[in-house]
Amino acid sequence: MSDVVLFLFRFFLFAVVHSLLAIPSLKKRCAARNSHLRRFYRLYYNLISLVLFGWVMAAFRNSAVLYVVPGVWSLVLYFMQMVFLFILVACARQTGIAAFLGVSKKTPDSSTTLMLVTNGWYRVVRHPLYLFSLLFLLSNPVISTRWLALTLMSAVYFLIGALLEESRLLLEFGNEYRAYQRAVPFMIPRIFTR
Repeated sequence: MSDVVLFLFRFFLFAVVHSLLAIPSLKKRCAARNSHLRRFYRLYYNLISLVLFGWVMAAFRNSAVLYVVPGVWSLVLYFMQMVFLFILVACARQTGIAAFLGVSKKTPDSSTTLMLVTNGWYRVVRHPLYLFSLLFLLSNPVISTRWLALTLMSAVYFLIGALLEESRLLLEFGNEYRAYQRAVPFMIPRIFTR
C-alpha cells in the first residue's frame, strides 16, 4: 500500500471514529452506564482523537516537498499561522476552554441550560473553529504531499462536520439558531455588508 493511500485510509478511519464518538446519543449511553464517563467523556474523546491523529500523521513520514514559499514571505505565512492559532484559542475561550478540553469541574447534566454563542468571532461566521483551522492549514509555507493531503481531507471533514453541527444546533436551539443562520454566514465571512 502506498504512503498516500495509507495516509488517506488512516485519515478516513480517524474521521469515522472522531465523528461517531461525537454523536450525542452515544455520549448519553456511555454516561448512563458509567458516571465517571459522564464527567470525563470529552477528555477521553480528545485523548483518543489526539492518539488517532498522531497515528494518521505517522503514516506518511517521508512525503515529497511540493513547494516552499521563498524568503520573507514564509515568515509572513508563519506569522499568519500564529494569528490563526490565537483566534482559535479566542474561539475556544468563548465557548469555554475547560469544557472544550474536557477538564471542566462541572459535571454535565440534563438540567444545564446551554446558551448559543453569537458574539466575538461567532458574529463573523457560524463555524470559526473550522474556518480558522482550515486557514491555518492553508497558510503553511512548506507544502509537502502529506500536508496537501491533510489540508484537502480536513477541508472535506470540516465541511461535513459543520453541516452535522448545524442540524444538531437546530435541534438544540430551534428558532434562535434559525435567526442566527439568517444573520451570520456559514463559514465564509461577508466582506461587504449591505
